[in-house]
Amino acid sequence: MPTTTAGWTREELAANPHESGAKAEKVRAMFASIARSYDLNNTLHSFGRDAAWRRAAVRMARVRDGDEVLDAACGTGELTRTFARAPRLGLGRPARVVGLDYTPEMLDLARAKPAIHGPDAPPVSYVQGDAMALPFGDGSFDVVSIAFGIRNVAEPARALAEFRRVLRPGGRLVILEFSRPSFPPAAWVNDFYCGQVMPRTATLISRDRSGAYRYLPRSVNSFVSRDAMSRLIQGAGFQNVLAKAMTMGVCVCYAADTR
Repeated sequence: MPTTTAGWTREELAANPHESGAKAEKVRAMFASIARSYDLNNTLHSFGRDAAWRRAAVRMARVRDGDEVLDAACGTGELTRTFARAPRLGLGRPARVVGLDYTPEMLDLARAKPAIHGPDAPPVSYVQGDAMALPFGDGSFDVVSIAFGIRNVAEPARALAEFRRVLRPGGRLVILEFSRPSFPPAAWVNDFYCGQVMPRTATLISRDRSGAYRYLPRSVNSFVSRDAMSRLIQGAGFQNVLAKAMTMGVCVCYAADTR
């Protein structure tokens, strides 16, 4: 049965959910509640664009032969698995790909997915952990990614500092995150869809009682702007920060390098 532990109340969402002192545990309970329907809802409610966004992120990471890749807040492992398929996108073959997530229920589903086979398939493993306190040594990876997760951590700046710490010189950071389109007609359609349609249909599909699909659109609208996100990335010690809008600005892919 879906959990109701630490669910989001309407009062909390009416305020800024990013300022909640219980955000970390509420987010973990929320994702535990929706884990089994997570992939289905992502595909349905992005009209299948989520797979294209993940492929774009892997390309922007410029994966090379021998790279070690960390996919933080990996959820059910879809971006992790896309990195493992990097050679099929015309990129290099990673030496290993590690998916990390805060929610054990998400990792259970990631581990249960069929293995990626083939002579160019790198080993894939999953670790439970916190993006703000990564269980890896300094300079352990060549690529760090996070898809639709940076706004869900309690302190995004702290997570970015951790990503910088575990990256080697010349490493690459890639962040996928939802955004609000800047073109007014697209923004109006997006606001109606994300504010009225998606929360109802996704909640019905998931049978969620945690308030997840009321939190998710609210967490996008109350998160930092694209410019502010770029400044956070730069402030964590990254350079060459790029923000690429996709699908009329519904999604943004941020890319940056280490010095």
